[in-house]
Amino acid sequence: MATKYQLLADQLRDELRRNSGHAGYKLPTELELSRQYQVSRQTVRHTLRLLEEEGLIQRRQGSGSYATGLLPGAAPRQIAVVTSFLDDYIFPAILHDASGVFSRQGYSTAVYATKNCVSTEREILLRLLGEPVRGLLIEGAKTALPTPNASLYHRLLQSGTPIVFLHGAYAGLEQIPCVADDNYGGGYQLARYLTDKGHREIAGIFKSDDIQGLLRYHGAVSAIRDAGLPIRDGRFAWYDTEDRRRLLEEQDRQPLTDFLQKRLGDATAVICYNDEIAYRLIQVLLEAGRRVPEEVSVVSFDNSYLSQLGPVSITSLSHRSRMGRAAAEQMLSLLRGEAARSKFLEWELVMRNSG
Repeated sequence: MATKYQLLADQLRDELRRNSGHAGYKLPTELELSRQYQVSRQTVRHTLRLLEEEGLIQRRQGSGSYATGLLPGAAPRQIAVVTSFLDDYIFPAILHDASGVFSRQGYSTAVYATKNCVSTEREILLRLLGEPVRGLLIEGAKTALPTPNASLYHRLLQSGTPIVFLHGAYAGLEQIPCVADDNYGGGYQLARYLTDKGHREIAGIFKSDDIQGLLRYHGAVSAIRDAGLPIRDGRFAWYDTEDRRRLLEEQDRQPLTDFLQKRLGDATAVICYNDEIAYRLIQVLLEAGRRVPEEVSVVSFDNSYLSQLGPVSITSLSHRSRMGRAAAEQMLSLLRGEAARSKFLEWELVMRNSG
């Protein structure tokens, strides 16, 4: 025979179902529950403790008991973390920090990778609709482009799954909070650093299908403009995800050789999208007999291990804040039914030998 607290727990689970399990829904107070169901306060406390252990509610000292958004029988306490590439040098730190924040709150993580492919992103989103999780941290695929998967994001939101974007958000989905670096500010900072050092002809290599690339380019050319210098369109090269694959997997450096031969001209400095590109560009420059930084300075983003691996260490912007931790904290706010706003993290310049 079920005990009083078990019977009360069943009734409160029904109440959570009736309210769709939306995160932030507040249950009646202990006193109100005791009067409504004619049970003791001790029975109410026992029941609320059980529901909290099941992940259905969160009790806040001095405030009350709130629905977490998880419905009885629904997904476990698991957060999906979706990135473009699992082997990207940035992602391990993001996953480590986010998982640490989640685990301290009793959540596990499920990790997926899209390889920056729109169709793979779609498969993952459809899977998460069929196998619900508590929340979704996701680096969108090709965020510089309109996404055909917008309707799936809306369906996840309507199902009560909170979402936080990593690195960049899609146009048209601005209602979803995003945790990203200040990419415009970073581009501006690097170009300003170069102009302050006396460079008057500046080139760049940026990624075309992720929003970070567009923002970094925008910041860089804005700083060049503000310095009263000409913006020479022909000096800026673009590459996409498929070009990146050929560069990393097939060691095809022809696009970088073409950049030297056709775009660099008499530029004395190059702003690179990230350390992956800067590291390989320096190799191509040195093989072509160009001295770094005496003839060409090279600066970059991310301050990864690659910035100190080659024959010339790279001046690079470092992530001042931990993105994984910041994104996880935004997700926890959403799970508590609180508002979460987009957050843009500042950079810090680490000066080395390349420029």
